[in-house]
Amino acid sequence: MDSAIAERNEELETYWTMLGTKFSQVEAVFEECMKEAKACLSQAGLVSYIENARFIGKMGRGAEPLLVYLEEAPAVASLVGEQALVDLREFAHYMSTHTNFKAIVPFLQSSAAVARRLPSREVFSRYMELIRSMMDRTSTSVHGHHTTFASPGLPYLLKQAPNLLGALSLEGLRNWIEYGITYYNHHPERQEEYFSLKSADAIAVMQRERHGTLLVDNERKLDTYLRALWEDHDYLIPYSVAFDDLRKPMPYFTDDGFRLPDVYDDLAGVPGIDRYRAALAHMAAHRRWSQKMIVDNWSPFQRASVEIFEDSRVDYLACQRYPGLRKLLLALHPVPKEEDLKLEEQGISVFRLRLALLSRAILDPDFQYENAHVREFVGRFHELMATGETTSAQMASVALSFIARTRGQRDLSAKIYFDNTEVGYRDDNRHLWIYIEESDEDEMFEHLDKRQNQNDELNGLPPRHYPEWDYNAQNYRPDWVSVYEMLHPRGDASKIDNLLLKHSKLAKRLKAMLEMLKPQNKVRIRYQEEGSELDLDVAIRSLIDFKGGSAPDPRINMSHRTDGRNIAVTLLLDLSQSLSDKAAGSNQTILELSQEAVSLLAWSIQQVGDTFAIGGFHSNTRHEVRYYHIKGAGESWGEEVKARLAKMEAGYSTRMGAAMRHAGHYLKAQKADKKLLLILTDGEPADIDVHDPQLLIQDARQAVNELDRDGIYSYCINLDPKADEYVSDIFGKQYAIIDKVESLPVKLPELFIALTR
Repeated sequence: MDSAIAERNEELETYWTMLGTKFSQVEAVFEECMKEAKACLSQAGLVSYIENARFIGKMGRGAEPLLVYLEEAPAVASLVGEQALVDLREFAHYMSTHTNFKAIVPFLQSSAAVARRLPSREVFSRYMELIRSMMDRTSTSVHGHHTTFASPGLPYLLKQAPNLLGALSLEGLRNWIEYGITYYNHHPERQEEYFSLKSADAIAVMQRERHGTLLVDNERKLDTYLRALWEDHDYLIPYSVAFDDLRKPMPYFTDDGFRLPDVYDDLAGVPGIDRYRAALAHMAAHRRWSQKMIVDNWSPFQRASVEIFEDSRVDYLACQRYPGLRKLLLALHPVPKEEDLKLEEQGISVFRLRLALLSRAILDPDFQYENAHVREFVGRFHELMATGETTSAQMASVALSFIARTRGQRDLSAKIYFDNTEVGYRDDNRHLWIYIEESDEDEMFEHLDKRQNQNDELNGLPPRHYPEWDYNAQNYRPDWVSVYEMLHPRGDASKIDNLLLKHSKLAKRLKAMLEMLKPQNKVRIRYQEEGSELDLDVAIRSLIDFKGGSAPDPRINMSHRTDGRNIAVTLLLDLSQSLSDKAAGSNQTILELSQEAVSLLAWSIQQVGDTFAIGGFHSNTRHEVRYYHIKGAGESWGEEVKARLAKMEAGYSTRMGAAMRHAGHYLKAQKADKKLLLILTDGEPADIDVHDPQLLIQDARQAVNELDRDGIYSYCINLDPKADEYVSDIFGKQYAIIDKVESLPVKLPELFIALTR
């Protein structure tokens, strides 16, 4: 152990020497920065991180740019690639030589939040190009002289960039910035108002540019869609179509994920989210059913034909698996005009139109067309598919026959017919081709597993990002905290049964108290075929109908339901490391006592019939807040829930505000008259990357205010005898302190009864 500590200290000292700075502020946080960097970066990345940080520290702009780079650069690199370490340094250096050098710090401070909205190097580089353009174009005239001054609006833009990118695509942001530069370049005060989103026209222009469905806002939905329907999962990486009008990039996939446009507008009555689903379905079908083919000897015409036939094959197989998908694909597939084939006589190449006709005819059995060649090969396509298992090579053989049969001299014309021939939801098919002339080994090793240093538990659903309140700046840090949610592991459910048996006397006493909570108002539900008692009025009427020769009504019973209590409760458990400590005056740990109390509470709420969920949380810096689902609101109190409770373990720290926001996200969706969030904790909010103890306390207080605005009542049960020093700052009067932790199994259900009476 001592040797390991010595080795770590020696390594830290080596990196500190490489950094070559004497700033005391940097030295105070350097060890924590290196811990985070090691979790995000490769060994080569760590060296690059220090080298680029050293350069920033030597620019002559003080300690703050270096501090912010050390804090933010690892997160940016983990999102967009380690080349970003160099990109950030180069751009910061460019800014330091510019009149806008004061914007270095806000640029670096917002870089990680921006990278979360633009999580690929391509689009993140486009963002930096936008900022560079604004810097270079900002100037003002003084006494008739044209002089370049620092842009007064740039720092405000950089601070607002994460919020703006939450509403706009990169193209929309470019247009919004363009408007501000055009109209306020010579009006510094109004420029500040515009870029800080305080002027009416700034809001109006943002609303004008706000369109479509953003990929970054729907990543979780689409990831769930891929997992549920296709048993597939990978990164969803956005690209912007705003900066490549000539090439018009298409969706595609590689070893490191699916590439999709950063925004999709509604099209032909199809919402943007469904356009994403169609594109992902098509690419997932390729990943499942397509095989690579050697393509060196094929002409562009042959390759285009093979692509159309193979696209049609995987669409056909996908629609067989999910018949409802056909309607969506047909809505997005162009309807080509067969009569335009005559344009060939005017020297226009129509080979794309023939392929589009064929693709539509394969997908749409009701499509009307006359072309004999298309009809023949649609028939051959279906004959091949009817044989059962097909391969890409078999379909390629049919495609090559089609192009050999239909290609003519006019297809070589430079005038090519494009109308209604592009199928927008399909990818560019780069995954199909093998080029012998190129080395495949480079591709094979190009994309290493970027998550090898991450915990495997975190390779589930994408994180949900939440803001965090900075009480010093009196503002939110946007997308600051990453919350990873997962189903809690299972243990031995009999352990919880034994705990309930241990407290059987207490359970009997609680049951008597709970009877008073049960709704007393009874509502009759009539006209039931099966029920708790006979509905005499209906039964007599049915008997009369039967005697009269008419068909009797079989719904002669009635039942009852209780009415008058509609409560949804979420219990949020702090699972931080301190729960492993022994409770004062007890031979049990705080965690074990919490298990007993939560088990009794869950049993109690089950008796009443309230909607009830249990979640647990702990944190390891803002980049890794883990939220465990122990009991879902729709789950009954049974073996599955008991097994998860039995496996509860303590670890890490207590970033309470983020966990409360996430629990509130689910509780808000419940349809209930009263919504109650109970937080069970043994200490104040804290985390290893936060050195100001008030920061997370004030953030948790802000989270309570947010939940209150959403109609959610927050109440804290605190097991810390010293909680009086901070708990009222967070929860006001909405808390209880249990000094004797061993009494928790008794107190927790009683508190619930008192709060929901």
